[in-house]
This record gives sequence, structure tokens and C-alpha cells, in this order.
Amino acid sequence: MERRSARSEEAPNEPVLVLNAGSSSLKAAVLPHGPRALVERIGAPEGARLRSDGAPSRRVAAADVAGALDAVLTAWGAEATLARIGCVGHRVVHGAERFVAPTVLDDAAVAALRDATELAPLHLPGNLAGIAAARARFPELPHVAVFDTAFHARLPRRAYLYPLPMRLYREHRIRRYGFHGTSHDVVSERAARRIGRERSELRIVTLHLGNGASAAAVDRGRSVDTTMGFTPMEGLMMGTRSGDVDPGIVLHLAREGATPEAIDALLNRESGLLGLSGVSNDVRDVRAAADAGNVDAAAALEVYAYRVAQAVARMTVAMNGVDLIVFTGGVGENDAALRADAAAHLAFLGVRLDPERNRAHGPDLSAAEATVACVVEPTDEEGRIAELARAASGGGARS
Repeated sequence: MERRSARSEEAPNEPVLVLNAGSSSLKAAVLPHGPRALVERIGAPEGARLRSDGAPSRRVAAADVAGALDAVLTAWGAEATLARIGCVGHRVVHGAERFVAPTVLDDAAVAALRDATELAPLHLPGNLAGIAAARARFPELPHVAVFDTAFHARLPRRAYLYPLPMRLYREHRIRRYGFHGTSHDVVSERAARRIGRERSELRIVTLHLGNGASAAAVDRGRSVDTTMGFTPMEGLMMGTRSGDVDPGIVLHLAREGATPEAIDALLNRESGLLGLSGVSNDVRDVRAAADAGNVDAAAALEVYAYRVAQAVARMTVAMNGVDLIVFTGGVGENDAALRADAAAHLAFLGVRLDPERNRAHGPDLSAAEATVACVVEPTDEEGRIAELARAASGGGARS
């Protein structure tokens, strides 16, 4: 494929190819207005599954992430679709303490990312595979890494340190990093504007609630605390992840003979909504089961809502109050009952939801008597990655 040898200097908002590569999946999009694609089950013997722009899924040969990217480009008719691309934006889960802003990738930066793999062994290898594949196919374009951890890079010491021997932080980099940063960033900014304010003047709690879930305290534009920590397992109850549990439970299970691999599977893939309910990691299935009389499903939803409310209260401590609460993610945007149940625990803060607005999924959820604004704000991580990558690569200011 013949491509441009230099970037256009006349396209301040030129399209960005956004890639989110995992160990067995690849999401790709040309933003703001181009095609989208998802490849799943990369490496499966029977072939991967490709969905592109709403077309029915089909099997494609994709033994690895590079093969998946090739399948996407072929499906899009890459010559026409990608001719105007100005840069490639990569979602990267972990930036450690070195990468605290969107970073134009060169060989040295990629090597430093490899050095951080031990901090995110489930995610960074896939991210790096996507970077390698895209750099090979688009060597003339800037490639920009946008890090899930970067928005939380300026957490105060009181928030990022664990009460463990300091040598574990200094020698092994064990600290709270936080994740979902791109989502917390974009929804806090857009939600503030939705209520006619600027983020720089507000104390905002953002709730990214989906199969993965986290809360963040965004104090006048800066993340000052968050619930996920050294890994994305800490904090809120999630679809299959436990969130916070007594670490003594891990020790007890180990003494009883559980292997590290078994404990990992338990906490990451067998807990949360799935584990408590015994039904599903999908809140819709759990709610249907609870409505049908399943006691365990009802208990799972009760714990979920209670822990969301606890997280909101904890985030208010970080900011000495709260002006705005933002619900986002698949659950946060679509589960009115969860929002109502969580808000019921927060009346002491001045949180009141209007039942009709809540059932309609907002975007404004607040009752007339509320002193804390509550809104639904759809997350747009890919859009933010495109904005940040374009700005970092010199392709235009962030909108």
C-alpha cells in the first residue's frame, strides 16, 4: 500500500487511527467519523471473529494481533479509508511512573514500556503487540501511547502510598496507579459542561461502572484519589473481579493449599457479580434473576450498590465535599435501579435523584431539592485518545 511520506500541515483535525489491542482482541476505529472494527478470539484454531461497521461477524485468519490488524485494514479497504490518517493513537493500560502524559513512541519509549510489563502482565504484552504491528504497517506516521494510568499520575502521596514497608514502593514500584483514567478524564470534563460549569471549578466524583468498575475524585480537573490501585482488581465490586477484600482471605486460601494461579482466577474471573450471584457477570441477567426471586442475585445487587455509595463517600473525603456525581460505563449509563439504590445511601450528602429522570437515563438525574448534581455522561475513551494523540503528535489542539 502506498502511503504519504509526510503529514499534512493543513489538517488540524485530521483523522486518527485508534487501536486498543489485547491478548485476544483488537478494537480499531478511525476518528472522528471513520469506520470501526472489533476482532475477537485472536489465535483461535477455528479463526478469529471480525465485526466491522455493523456488518455481521465473520471468521478471519488472525493468528496474532498483527494478523488481526491486517484483517481490519483489508475489511476497510485501507487505501481509501486510511489515506488521510495523521497519526495512530494506542490505548496502553499502564505507564508506571515514567509515562504520565500521552507519549510519541520511539524505540526507547517502547523499550521502557517493555520494562513495565511486570506491572500489568495481562495487558501490556497485548498493547505492545498492537504497537509493534501498527508501527510496522504505518512507519511514516507518529504513534502516540495514551495511558489509562496517566490521568491519575498526580495523585497525592497520601492517596498513592500503601501502608507497607517503603522499600516495596522504592524497589518494586508497588503503589496505587489507578486505571480507567481516560474515561474519568473525558466524562468529568463533559459532565461539567453539561451542567453549565467548567471542570476547573468543581469537585467531581466519576463512577465508571461496567464489567470493570472504578471511582475517581476529580478536584477541579485533577484526579486526587481513585479506587483501583496497583492493579485493576482493587476497589469496587465488578463483573468478575472481587474489588476490595481482606488480604487475610488470600493468606487463608494459600494456607489451605490454593495456588497463586487458583487465587488469581478466583479474584479476577470468579468473583464480583458472577461470584456472589452465581448467575452472571452481566448486571442485566443478575437483575432479572433477582426479580424472579433469586436471593443470591438480590444480595449481589445490594452489595454492588452499597459499595458504589461507599466509594462516593470516600472520594468526597479526598476533596472535602462534592458538587457533581457522574455515572458512566455500561452499568452506570443504563441501570437506573443501581443508580437509585446507590443514591439512597447518599442522601446525607445532598444527593437526590428525580425518579422520572433516572428512569429515562437522564442525562440530568437530579431532583429539584438536590444540592449535589448527578448526571449520566456516556464515556468516550476512544474519542479522547484521538484528541490526545492528535495534540501530542502536533496534529491539532484538543477540542
